[in-house]
Amino acid sequence: MDIKLESGKKVQLKNLSVDERDELLDSVEYNETEGSMKMKMMHSTMTKFIRIGVKGDITDSFIKKLTLKDKTDIFTAIHGDCLNVGEEKASN
Repeated sequence: MDIKLESGKKVQLKNLSVDERDELLDSVEYNETEGSMKMKMMHSTMTKFIRIGVKGDITDSFIKKLTLKDKTDIFTAIHGDCLNVGEEKASN
């Protein structure tokens, strides 16, 4: 799957294995306070998602050139892909 970022950059997402998906999903930790949900360790979590989930250049140099919005868009695309696998036709 290819995604175009707000900055104009394009990235291609990998077809993740079950183990890679589980590793990424297990690394997301949320903190709920007063009715709001916030992701803990946001930056390291997004970097991990980029390194595991993006095809091609995942060097520090590439990641440092991404805006926070780009990183968030990549994280959201991968996270959505991870969460939706197998859920399209859930059993009764």
